[in-house]
Amino acid sequence: MAFFLLLLSLWAALWLISRFAFRQELASPARKGRIAAALAFTLIGISHLVTPEKMEYMVAGWLPYAHHLVIISGMAEIAGGVGLLLPRFRRLAAWGLIGLLVLMFPANIHVALNQLPPPGGLPASPWYVWSRLLFQPLYIAWIWWSALRQEKAA
Repeated sequence: MAFFLLLLSLWAALWLISRFAFRQELASPARKGRIAAALAFTLIGISHLVTPEKMEYMVAGWLPYAHHLVIISGMAEIAGGVGLLLPRFRRLAAWGLIGLLVLMFPANIHVALNQLPPPGGLPASPWYVWSRLLFQPLYIAWIWWSALRQEKAA
């Protein structure tokens, strides 16, 4: 849910910026969405590299090499985020991020089934850990809408 709020906040900031500057560059809602996704995935990827221990709880105990998996997923998120900004790599990056989200879904199921507390001291309340599962398809749809869907005017 925090990731979704980050996406929306970045999209809203880009919308506001487009009212005063970069009007042509930010004319398309999908382009704003793609830039927001690129920034969000890059920031989250960096957080995986800086504080991997905060994410290890999602896979520790049922997948080997939890620390390494978090580092690899962080690098993939950064690569995908940057790739969304590069026209030559946009489709590959989008499909890569969608694949990564699909691969992460079992970790979110593991967290929900075991009521594991999220990082940052948030409570492991059932509504929060289960709501994360509902947001995963939304992130996939966001990437598809902003990076894969054919636009009439990109």
